[in-house]
Amino acid sequence: MNRLLTLLLFISFSLVSFAQTPAQKNQQSSAFFPFSEIRKGMRATAYTVFEGSEPKPFELEILGTLEGFNNPKQNAIIVKLISPETDRTGVFAGMSGSPVYIDGKLVGAIAFAFNFSKEAIGGITPIQDMVSIFEEKQGEIKTSDQPRSISFSEISYQENSREFTSFVSPLAPLTNNVSGVSAPVLKPIATPLAITGVTSEVIERFMPQLQAMGMMPVVGAASAAKIEDLSKTNGNTLKPGATIVVPLVRGDFSLSASGTVTHRDGNKIYAFGHPFLSLGVTEWPMNEGEVITVVPSVSNSFKLAKPTAMVGTLRGDRATGIYGELGIAPTMIPVEINMTTSRGEVRNYKFEMVKDRLFSPVLLQITALQSILSTERQQGDATLRFQSNIKLKGEQEIKLENRISSGNAALATVFAITQPVAMLINSGFKDLQIEKITLNIASSDVRSTGKLEKLWISKTEVTRGEKIQLQAFARTDGGGEYVERFEIEIPSDAPLGQLQLMVGDGASVQSADARTGFTPKSVNQLVRELNRLRKGDRLYARLSRSDNGAIINNEEMPNLPPSILATLGSERTTGGFTTMRSLTVYEKELLPATFVISGQKTLTLNVVEK
Repeated sequence: MNRLLTLLLFISFSLVSFAQTPAQKNQQSSAFFPFSEIRKGMRATAYTVFEGSEPKPFELEILGTLEGFNNPKQNAIIVKLISPETDRTGVFAGMSGSPVYIDGKLVGAIAFAFNFSKEAIGGITPIQDMVSIFEEKQGEIKTSDQPRSISFSEISYQENSREFTSFVSPLAPLTNNVSGVSAPVLKPIATPLAITGVTSEVIERFMPQLQAMGMMPVVGAASAAKIEDLSKTNGNTLKPGATIVVPLVRGDFSLSASGTVTHRDGNKIYAFGHPFLSLGVTEWPMNEGEVITVVPSVSNSFKLAKPTAMVGTLRGDRATGIYGELGIAPTMIPVEINMTTSRGEVRNYKFEMVKDRLFSPVLLQITALQSILSTERQQGDATLRFQSNIKLKGEQEIKLENRISSGNAALATVFAITQPVAMLINSGFKDLQIEKITLNIASSDVRSTGKLEKLWISKTEVTRGEKIQLQAFARTDGGGEYVERFEIEIPSDAPLGQLQLMVGDGASVQSADARTGFTPKSVNQLVRELNRLRKGDRLYARLSRSDNGAIINNEEMPNLPPSILATLGSERTTGGFTTMRSLTVYEKELLPATFVISGQKTLTLNVVEK
């Protein structure tokens, strides 16, 4: 009885402690300075870290208010920063979220700035706007659970595909939301992105994307974020004015964004005062940070900070700031890259990255490219061979491999590695969870390609179930001859009459396939399709027959009656289907060669009765 009474008392206490009552909400609101009472000429005190981990106060002067700033339901306060430090730096990157107080009450967060301003003039996001946007339950990261159609060109490497051409082209900014642009507009303060383990040459290629997301990359000037367990918290953990760090990648490679904590309410943390990446619901690490120094710059001063202990998870990223919770560990994607250099040296890299449908592919591209270019050249002839193992929770492992040889092999390999991962994250299956990605990459400093020149077959008149011998002759760029001897078996249910035999490289066989993509009905089907992707260093033998059918919603529908085909092709029907003139009845993948092979040859077989 006493144990039951104790349990009931504990539950009652927990409900009172963790459920915020209207009285508690009013008490919190009373600690906020009302936006309606802000007047020009008022003095305020703000806090941020200029060095170390302890926030330091500095003064501000209220210049005025902007009602309906950014959108009709949000406001802003224009201020002038007054201190020796800000006279030297102006409003600087990493200051986002610095709390501002009047008469001991929290006004909001420094979040905006004018670029190239001669004075330290910035904008404040009112704290009411920061808190209210996260008052509704955040919930889990949601997906539609509606699988989408997937084209083969977006998940496999083809040198002349639109997707690859777009990838290797110079990147243009997606948006323009950083205060470092030339137009005199009040914009969100840029977020410093401290990068360790990645060279400036690699980051330069992704600079437009990173800047478009509101980040200011700072290369090689901070300690790496470690892979670590959750640390215990106390009353001083991420207090207002302290530095908050969000590691996007941690381990041998590190990319960490930093800003300032605005408000702590129990285990709830509010920061930045503007969106980080505007991703809505997130599950990213939330670390404490230490500031090395603030670097003055004519274009954009910035706070140089490094992550320390992981203390929680970033849960929300919306228009008026970010929101996190202490004491909760995030779920990351572990990645291991084993790089065998052209000199036979093996290098191993281990790290974790956040899971996000837009940002995770970019992070994998950055780290994969750095793994290659840390020892290999980016331009000039090279051959790269990779194996990619993607472990999914509760599913068969995805095993991809390919060999790429060109003057742009590094970027082509990164594309081939990261596109399937991007597709998985964006597949639409809410239960799909990537548990680990392992990449094995081997490089050589020479081009290694060849071309199919001739095809020999033992006979062209065949019977059902018969095995026939073939030889494929290819010649390498160096003049060497390559011969592949193999056999194929005529299907026992093959129709009498002509069959077309095609032997060619993976891209050629794919282009001859009427099916250009697929719409997976399950994760299992998605995994099977990925494991069947054709490779570039081997030949494929394909038998097909003439067929009057159609492909509807990426599904083959052979042997359709003429009346159905006529209806699909009538002037009253448009789109939704593709005419199918042939149907594959047999396909065989041959053994891999030691080079990338291209070309195709076709022969006609005649199936007769035994």
